[in-house]
Parts: sequence; structure tokens; C-alpha cells
Amino acid sequence: MNNLKSEAQFAVCIQNKDYPASLELHKIYVVLTDEESIKDGDLRIVDESGEDYLYPADYFVIIELPKVVQGSVLTIA
Repeated sequence: MNNLKSEAQFAVCIQNKDYPASLELHKIYVVLTDEESIKDGDLRIVDESGEDYLYPADYFVIIELPKVVQGSVLTIA
């Protein structure tokens, strides 16, 4: 978890048409650093299963969260 905290970014889901069981619209998700997936137009997201998978980057908007909110989101991720 410490590694996740130091490297985590966050994104809001704005599209889930191909993954309705895995992604909830308007929910904040943890984004893991994956340079190769970014080059391919994807993001590595910790989804509803609690595992990380690749999803189209245009399904999300990257956001910055206050530290206290980051801690809260990471607690449930």
C-alpha cells in the first residue's frame, strides 16, 4: 500500500459503455503508473474488482485531490 500511495494518481470515470460492471460513472478511481499503456492511449485503473486493468484513457479525467481525500480513496481502493 505504501508504494501505491507514493505513485497513485486519481481519475473520474466519465464513460463506461463497454465496461458497465467494472466501472461506475462519476466515481473516483486510482490510476497506477504505466508508461507503456499511456503510449497506447490507455490507463491502468484499479476497478470495481479491486484489481488493476487497462481501460481507454478517454473514459477518464485525471484529477488532483487534497491529501486527506487521497488517503480516504486509497483506504477503500
